[in-house]
Amino acid sequence: MKRLLWFLVAICLIPSFMEAQSFYSTRRNRNLLVGFGSGTANYYGEMVNPGEFGALKFNIAANAEYYLRERISVRTTLTFFQISGNDAKANDDRQERNLSFKSSNIELSALGVLNLSPVGLRFYQRSQINLHAFAGIGLLYFNPKAEYKGKTYALEPLQTEGRGYSRVTPVIPIGLGARIKLDPFFNILIEGGYRITFTDHLDDVSVRRYPEASTLKSDLSRALSDRRVEIGTQPPIPSQQGVRGNPNKNDGYFLANITLQYYLPTEIFQDSQRKLYNRKRKYYYRRP
Repeated sequence: MKRLLWFLVAICLIPSFMEAQSFYSTRRNRNLLVGFGSGTANYYGEMVNPGEFGALKFNIAANAEYYLRERISVRTTLTFFQISGNDAKANDDRQERNLSFKSSNIELSALGVLNLSPVGLRFYQRSQINLHAFAGIGLLYFNPKAEYKGKTYALEPLQTEGRGYSRVTPVIPIGLGARIKLDPFFNILIEGGYRITFTDHLDDVSVRRYPEASTLKSDLSRALSDRRVEIGTQPPIPSQQGVRGNPNKNDGYFLANITLQYYLPTEIFQDSQRKLYNRKRKYYYRRP
């Protein structure tokens, strides 16, 4: 009987407890956000028309962001995306080269974000729309592949240009975005940013001249190094004629995302939150 009584009391108290928790969750401040989103990726390099980006491919991303000051936040993001290029879509004589690639990539980045409007005294007092700019540094893993006779091959191990290269490179992300407040706890984050890379091998094309066939490591390497023979555009002495790539300009890519962000309860950051809250109080009380 006592157990039944305690159970009924607990059932009666649950609504009050949940209401108190809801009130408390909006009263305490939150500076840590997590997000998950998706968008598009575009490649820029030797296999697209000058001044254009490559075909639209998809990306998915997860991030965590923390506000250090009223207008400054830091964010770390993990992004999976694909890019591709194909000479068959060129509007110039690159069609005669007949190269193509596709690549699945992973980027890990750390960004600094400068927001146009300051965060309110409490997180739910933020602006309905807040514009921002970001820049940072990251690492990119890429793995260009090509299809040949119905199969897909990774190109870097084949050394199609007579030499290997690292499939990990630093990148510098820069871009702009907007943060839209949905309710006290959720934002929609819309961003677009270009990645400056330190490699010219996102597409496995860099050297200006075709390598001597005898210097390549296998018949498959030779077949994927010079594919002009497949469409009948190979000159009599293929290693001495034609341009394969442009080593003077690195490749790059552009990512555009729509992300849903959520403000996490951050009890483990209570001390830093208290300091930030006090700074915000001073900032707002000093304003005329």
